[in-house]
Amino acid sequence: MSKAKILEELPRLTASDRSQLFARLAEIHETDLLEGGAPSPAERQALDEALTEFEHDPSPGEPWREVLQQLRESRQ
Repeated sequence: MSKAKILEELPRLTASDRSQLFARLAEIHETDLLEGGAPSPAERQALDEALTEFEHDPSPGEPWREVLQQLRESRQ
């Protein structure tokens, strides 16, 4: 089956079928990465941009315990 035909059929699948398909594609992609597949140029650029953004952001975020406490307080 051609890639074009597969893409054409995707909207006709049920949500459950698409979820199963997505999970299988993720497994295949993970295997490719673990077996030495390097990131594509676009993936490498996205990773580099994310790293640059992370390095320029002095705020590491909030500790999860504080966030959890805030959530608990907001539910009361």
